[in-house]
Amino acid sequence: MASVHVWKSELYDSKLGYVSQFGRGVIDLLNPAEGERILDLGCGTGDLAYELTKAGADVTGMDLSGEMIGKAAAKYPEIPFVAGNAEDFAFGEPFDAVFSNAALHWMKNAEKVISCVWDSLKPGGRFIAEFGGKGNVDTVIRSIGEVLSGKYGIDSASLNPWYFPSIAEYSTLLERQGFRVVYAVHFDRPTPMEDGENGLSHWLNGLADDFFKEIPASERGPVYDQIADKARSSLFHDGQWVLDYVRLRIAAVKM
Repeated sequence: MASVHVWKSELYDSKLGYVSQFGRGVIDLLNPAEGERILDLGCGTGDLAYELTKAGADVTGMDLSGEMIGKAAAKYPEIPFVAGNAEDFAFGEPFDAVFSNAALHWMKNAEKVISCVWDSLKPGGRFIAEFGGKGNVDTVIRSIGEVLSGKYGIDSASLNPWYFPSIAEYSTLLERQGFRVVYAVHFDRPTPMEDGENGLSHWLNGLADDFFKEIPASERGPVYDQIADKARSSLFHDGQWVLDYVRLRIAAVKM
């Protein structure tokens, strides 16, 4: 079984809050209605699940991370949050929609995820998602690889925790399952990091630490600095790190 990313919920909320902020645009695509049963798949610390409830939807949040679920339940005790694996889940009662923001790229077995989503939806149910698409954070990944292979002899490709598909790749999987893809866009979204010079380190520590498992935590600071040196000319502008995010936004209907 592949290793599971260890989430730091406090860092996620305090320094990586843009994840939920950008997700509000995906809610517009979902267009939740009062009384709808909606599953927030990969709900993190619950902010978007809470936004969905404002439309009167009956929301359940699910995430693989017990720490994230605990934080979400503490913030929004009125919402049911459950720990679960998106590659292997089932609910007793089907949903009107499954919603996911910035989570599907952590799930490498996309076919299993899509199959579980299909099984959890009512006929005519909607699957609305945004996640990292082909080319996402390429500059950062390349810089990580150069530092780890050059100085430490570490093959970063084998440690990469992400799945960043193209429109064609992901739409094909959806259609093979039986979904009708009604909307798909693959777009650049340069994303500013908080905390100035430290922004890239926060990102590496919170979202990319799978690459650094072979390096003791006490020794990672200099590694982050070397990665920053390689990426700086492309991604550091006017005192701020702006990462090269590329997103895939999809809407599909269960036929």
